[in-house]
Amino acid sequence: MRAMVLEKPGEPLRLRNLDPPEPLEGQVRVRVHVCGVCRTDLHLVDGELPDIPADIIPGHEVVGVVDRLGEGVVGLVPGERVGIPWLGHTCGACDYCREGRENLCELPGFTGYTLNGGYAEYAVADARYVFKLPDRYDDLHAAPLLCAGLIGYRAWAMVRGARRLGLYGFGAAAHIIAQVAIAEGVEVYAFTRAGDEQAQSFARQLGACWTGAGDSLPPVSLDAAIIFAPVGALVPAALRAVRRGATVVCAGIHMSDIPSFPYRLLWQERQLRSVANLTREDGERFMELAARVAIKTEVTPYPLEAANEALADLREGQLKGAAVLML
Repeated sequence: MRAMVLEKPGEPLRLRNLDPPEPLEGQVRVRVHVCGVCRTDLHLVDGELPDIPADIIPGHEVVGVVDRLGEGVVGLVPGERVGIPWLGHTCGACDYCREGRENLCELPGFTGYTLNGGYAEYAVADARYVFKLPDRYDDLHAAPLLCAGLIGYRAWAMVRGARRLGLYGFGAAAHIIAQVAIAEGVEVYAFTRAGDEQAQSFARQLGACWTGAGDSLPPVSLDAAIIFAPVGALVPAALRAVRRGATVVCAGIHMSDIPSFPYRLLWQERQLRSVANLTREDGERFMELAARVAIKTEVTPYPLEAANEALADLREGQLKGAAVLML
């Protein structure tokens, strides 16, 4: 199989020809059709995540069809379309798993980080951690749902009930959750890089009622804010923008250092939270929602061999929506 491999963090991915993996007990093998390019992939390639294995295949927004079943797998059949998300395995035995908080598992496996992912023609996955996808989305447009959608949904669930929601960084995740929020009657305020007219225009096209730079104040105080951009300086900016008792959620796996800010920005029962990974319940609920709400995922396709180009465009903020590798 063809695969784009990260041999060493900080260096470009390399195209290699490898033997397709065989599924072990409890696993399925998936013939990959497409794989979304996520900002976490960029953090991986740039060496910003800890303990990166050698020769890892990135990619955790994987869409394909089940190709082979490992021993003991039930509930899936060859030829069935599935998606493979970021959380690829949990121990099932630690306190967090037993409490129903498997997203905080002490011995997790992450697709495209500690487990080989979908920048390849085949991928294996724990059969418990694959999702059946809504029929209304083709492969290309389903891919961003598997991380941008899922992580965005987990962040959205933390602030559900807000009438005025700020979204900082209007990329793959924000453009999905903006549509979900607007469908529920929420006013969305989109914050982008200063001068990024393309992102601001895109946000308005999707129904945002206001757009502005990340350090600007909206015309009204917000009930909640979600920060998707990996920029620590946006934390005090978001705290300034929200009302008393509001929640600010940091939705990325990596963020630059948060600068010092006066306590008065947090005072009056404002809350600052982070999102870590997802649970299978998150996935099931979000896929049910995506089946009901017509989410328009904006995608830019690239061939597998152009994965480095897709990552560079993401790094430079050149993408409208999400990049997706086509296999």
